[in-house]
Amino acid sequence: MKIIQIETTKRDEMIDITRAVQDFVDFKDVSTGAVIVQSLHTTAGITVNENADPDVKTDFLRRLDEVFPWEHQSDLHAEGNTAAHLKTSTTGHAQTILIHEGELLLGTWQGIYFCEFDGPRKRSFAVSLLS
Repeated sequence: MKIIQIETTKRDEMIDITRAVQDFVDFKDVSTGAVIVQSLHTTAGITVNENADPDVKTDFLRRLDEVFPWEHQSDLHAEGNTAAHLKTSTTGHAQTILIHEGELLLGTWQGIYFCEFDGPRKRSFAVSLLS
């Protein structure tokens, strides 16, 4: 297992971590199996989505903001980041990606994203192999 540190720069952003995950698989020299990628935070998730058109990330974050506005008059959580918790539960805190012939088994347009919903912050995610 490896813990990878990243720094986010915005309150809401999606950072492509595909290369970091593939580098871990390469380092471990795994041909077949699976890798689990897990956020270590309650206000940041992991998702697999399109990585070709940057507008997908923009639309994704905007639509989450529409569903979970940052300020809501009924929210009781003292930190004021209820929206971030809801967004994380929606995207999920982890993803499992298959490995085939040493490569992450992703579709042509797929990438793995660390989803920041309460930044900017120093963050961590874990990668671990199942082989």
